[in-house]
Amino acid sequence: MGFLPWVPIPPFAPFQFKDSDGALIGLEMDLAHAVAEVLGLEFRPVEQDFSMILPAVQSGQVDIGGSGFTDTPDRRENFDFVDTFYAGIQWAALAEGPRDVDPSHPCGLTVAVQRTTVSETDDLRPKQEACGGDLTILSYDTNDNAALAVLMGRADALSADSPVSSWAVNRSDGRMKMVGEMFEASPYGFAVPKDSDLGKAVAAAFQHLIDTGEYARIMSAWGVEEGHVEHAMINERPINDLSLIHI
Repeated sequence: MGFLPWVPIPPFAPFQFKDSDGALIGLEMDLAHAVAEVLGLEFRPVEQDFSMILPAVQSGQVDIGGSGFTDTPDRRENFDFVDTFYAGIQWAALAEGPRDVDPSHPCGLTVAVQRTTVSETDDLRPKQEACGGDLTILSYDTNDNAALAVLMGRADALSADSPVSSWAVNRSDGRMKMVGEMFEASPYGFAVPKDSDLGKAVAAAFQHLIDTGEYARIMSAWGVEEGHVEHAMINERPINDLSLIHI
């Protein structure tokens, strides 16, 4: 049996994080494990800093990278993405905070975020520029620490992927709430080497999970009831010919 080396960075709940015993768990962990089983491979997760995941895929150190990656045109120049679901950016704030928080009027706020994520690069940095610098960005190594900054009163809000913000709110015992609407909805997926046979194989396995209902079961188990994909896609393009890979 071969191996399917996979790079996540915990914690990035609910995508991947560690349980009380130190084992890696999460939505993307379950999806990747299921894909490996379909392909007859042994799933082998490898921890890596978020900013180093894509370089590790590009250099061939690992086969697949995942950590809530948004499938963007810029990233597609160097990688292919097997799309797993659709989500967007959504803010969360204290349920009874000292300030009114509106993502569409962010000037004067302090917002926490995980560094190098799309929430920082595509949401907060442009808003900071539009505010003439009157938007303070607190960048953290994990979303858990970013959410903690809100709970501790260091930040007015958290900007994160919608499933991440929802997870933080659900675990806050009512102290946090979602604010504003989800925006910039995009496909999220597993990163694989550009134009590789592996991408086709993973997409074929993913289609099998969709057809058997296992995909929907895993998504629901982690509380993600919206944004499901209806068929396997690479770079948001449906895979119509899966005959190259026999499942």
